[in-house]
Amino acid sequence: MKIRSPLSADVYLRRNIGKTIPLVAVIVLAVLLISSIVALLNSIPLSIRTIYSSTAEYLGVTPRGDTSQTPLYIEDMKQNAPVPIERMVVCRASGCMVRSIVGPWPFVVLGLNREDAEFYLKRQKVEKLIGRMPESGKPEAVISEPVARNLKLKLGSNLQSPTNPDGYSPFPVKVVGIAQTDRWLMIGDIDYQKANHFPPVDLAMAYAATPDDQRKLDAWAVKHFKGKRAQIYTFAQLDKDTSKNFAVLYAILNVIIATLVVVITLMMGLLINIYQGQRLIEFGLLQALGFTKRQLIRRTILESAWFIAIGWILGIGMAYLALLGVKAKLMNPNAWALLAFDKMAFAYTVPVPIAILIVATFTVLLRFRKFDPVGVVERRLV
Repeated sequence: MKIRSPLSADVYLRRNIGKTIPLVAVIVLAVLLISSIVALLNSIPLSIRTIYSSTAEYLGVTPRGDTSQTPLYIEDMKQNAPVPIERMVVCRASGCMVRSIVGPWPFVVLGLNREDAEFYLKRQKVEKLIGRMPESGKPEAVISEPVARNLKLKLGSNLQSPTNPDGYSPFPVKVVGIAQTDRWLMIGDIDYQKANHFPPVDLAMAYAATPDDQRKLDAWAVKHFKGKRAQIYTFAQLDKDTSKNFAVLYAILNVIIATLVVVITLMMGLLINIYQGQRLIEFGLLQALGFTKRQLIRRTILESAWFIAIGWILGIGMAYLALLGVKAKLMNPNAWALLAFDKMAFAYTVPVPIAILIVATFTVLLRFRKFDPVGVVERRLV
């Protein structure tokens, strides 16, 4: 049998599992806590971008209440847009609400004619439509599969109704179709919307031919209509506003995580100090047998790095499994967005092993600074 060197970093750890596990467990719990908090917080802006991701396919322009301006804005875009416009659509919208982790969020039911609705569904990458399209003038709607899950709707359910404060309509609006796509969509008939929903303001929807052209068109419209009586809806603006609105929240999160790292590091420093103090006899005997102080310091630091790395890796694995469970049991049934393998969340945990290793190294160097192996051995013999 091969005899391992007493200076191997894993020798003591393997032979003293009972003392090693508590140190590893603290790191695992710290990594699990930090990454879970960050991932769950990230799910809020991620959900915003997911719910409104359909706006990436078109440019929306409304005249801020002045109904006479919509045709003028449409003609302006046709004449001055920097890229070819594949299709220009006029729609009428009404309000509805969807459920999020932090409460209800506003959404819109787009009233479109049959041809525009079919084009819209095609641009939203709809793979299949279960049911049918709304009939002209009827209180009917098509929703996407995520909306159906979120609002617990099925074919024949009411999307809007006279008794629904979050989605009012003077007549019950029945779900007659469910679109199979990951986009959040609500589509009604434009004639019904015009006859029953006010104010009578039309929304212009401009479609570019390609995603790159769409982004160019969106950026141009934001600058072109600045200062005019027009409100612009683009996915880029939504993304920018989301990042801006959550900047303060993430700043607070950084303070919380930094505090957690400091507290956990100090606690680990105390545990490591106690842990090393229990091994004075071992260190004294090894040095008395001829191993140098430099060799012992190197071995002890490697031991610390070893269990810190194990704790961090296990913590990442535990966090991933926990987030998978949350995603399956809580998020998916409600069509809420969550990244189980959130790189940003895991990156937030990196300071934990680094800080602990620095403190562990300092503790080891301090412990060996005035270490007297002769005195340790003499006390042991006595």
